[in-house]
Amino acid sequence: MTTIDYLKKSDNFFLLAGPCVIEDEEMALRIAEHIVKVTDKLNIPYVFKGSYRKANRSRLDSFTGIGDEKALKILKKVKDTFNIPVVTDIHTADEAAMAAEYVDILQIPAFLCRQTDLLVAAAHTGKTINIKKGQFLSPGAMKFAADKVTEAGNKQVMLTERGTTFGYQDLLVDYRGIPEMQSFGHPVILDVTHSLQQPNQTSGVTGGMPALIETVAKAGVAVGVDGLFMETHENPSIAKSDGANMLKLDLLEALLVKLVRIREAIK
Repeated sequence: MTTIDYLKKSDNFFLLAGPCVIEDEEMALRIAEHIVKVTDKLNIPYVFKGSYRKANRSRLDSFTGIGDEKALKILKKVKDTFNIPVVTDIHTADEAAMAAEYVDILQIPAFLCRQTDLLVAAAHTGKTINIKKGQFLSPGAMKFAADKVTEAGNKQVMLTERGTTFGYQDLLVDYRGIPEMQSFGHPVILDVTHSLQQPNQTSGVTGGMPALIETVAKAGVAVGVDGLFMETHENPSIAKSDGANMLKLDLLEALLVKLVRIREAIK
């Protein structure tokens, strides 16, 4: 069974969720255990998300990770402990083969979605490739990003909407883009939490609007998105990356219950 087949095994949407970045092993295992219990109860196919390194921070002194190999080994431990797929970002072509030894899905960051060498290197690993739509691209332009992967011999592609740049400090989700990207024949994911970022604040630390997570997620499920992506943390106020737009972990179950009801209503 491919990873995409696993994600399609339920009539529900699927979920990619976890911390922005791997901070330590105990934290990753606790978050994964909590989400596995919730998603098993609600019959939601689940992928644990965690970046092994953050390569696109605003400031030089921003936290970027605990070390590539150490973080990748933690992702592999989550995968093996809970028998679930895991996903992480890659940033250069050289990273693709390295990360592929540990994870099931390689994620292409939005800013890098047009990087041909990165997409082709990711494709050649044979892993599922999740390409985030650039904030600067139309939904239709993502067909060409997906084609780079499929024409390199890998049909396991997913596309993720994460908002479109609106002015200097904000992002908006154009929900028309979800069915448009679905028409390319690949599962489409809505990145709820990154869609609520407020990038490039004067402090150099990204802001966010977590109070709107439920609103954006409900709309995405109502439109018929295939999957949801959410970053979550036990205590976002002390998260080492992107805490301003994360969902607090203990709020996840109640939100997913509502989203499952919407999914059932639109079937």
